[in-house]
Amino acid sequence: MMGLIFEAVPGELPLVQRVWSARCDAATRFTSAVKRSTLISFARYRHEVTVHLHGPETRATQLACPEGWEFFGVDLQPGAYLPLFPPSGLVNLNDASLPTPSVDRILLDNREWEMPTEQNVDVFVDRLLRAGLLVFDPLVEEIRHGVRPRAMSERTAQIRFRQAVGISHRKLISIEQARHAALLLVAGGSIADAIGIGGYYDQPQLTRAMRWATGHTPGELRSLTSFLAF
Repeated sequence: MMGLIFEAVPGELPLVQRVWSARCDAATRFTSAVKRSTLISFARYRHEVTVHLHGPETRATQLACPEGWEFFGVDLQPGAYLPLFPPSGLVNLNDASLPTPSVDRILLDNREWEMPTEQNVDVFVDRLLRAGLLVFDPLVEEIRHGVRPRAMSERTAQIRFRQAVGISHRKLISIEQARHAALLLVAGGSIADAIGIGGYYDQPQLTRAMRWATGHTPGELRSLTSFLAF
């Protein structure tokens, strides 16, 4: 089938949610669903490669994929980020571009790094981690599991959470709930099950959540014919 072809596999590193790749055999418009964390992406067209950092996305967005373009990248775990590019400054497509002196080099922190491929992008992420250019705040996982250090106030914890993730804990929860419900609907699950898995009160609340999270109603997701990027 012509259009956008997307593949994803779980990451091999603890800080990597997944490694993904996509290519566009024809010019295609698609909907990008809400995202919960920092992404590193690589866009390739003919002999040019560009590198981008993305933050969380708190609403669905209509995007276009030009014919002949190829993409790959990693979705990082919430709480993993590059301090040179704070997540709060990348939210909702306020992307940052990294300089590429040549097709096989990336300039970051005044140093040149080897351009990775889909097969070794985990190695690139590990090198950033070892160099201190990628960090992870363990407090994020503690807060996500309902734990907060006793000596830390709720306000301080939430500020630190937002600094590491780019969005509030409450917004992260709403994104995760909406994504779980949307994935169930796309797989053919019932609206009743989606209400349950998303923790929604009723179908109207589910419908509102699916509209902002995916740009579609629950019924449209169950019979989706256009491409929706998760």
